[in-house]
Amino acid sequence: MKLTIKYFASIREHLGTAQETIDIDAAELSVDALRASLAARNAQSAEALRIGRPVRAAVNKEIVDGSFVVREDCEVAFFPPVTGG
Repeated sequence: MKLTIKYFASIREHLGTAQETIDIDAAELSVDALRASLAARNAQSAEALRIGRPVRAAVNKEIVDGSFVVREDCEVAFFPPVTGG
């Protein structure tokens, strides 16, 4: 399945890219499984997307939890929690 992955804020800085398109050999998978797959690619990805790090996800511009199922042609965004003052 083809997915567009977007990275924001410190995650984007860590990875050195704002967006990528990937092909995953699965018909569907959870956001947590996608995150783990991306984190397993290299040391930079592991640091930026490690499971212990607070990271929010959105699929097709809607905030979702890690169990949300991603399907073909979804846009998935990863970003750190936002704080305000």
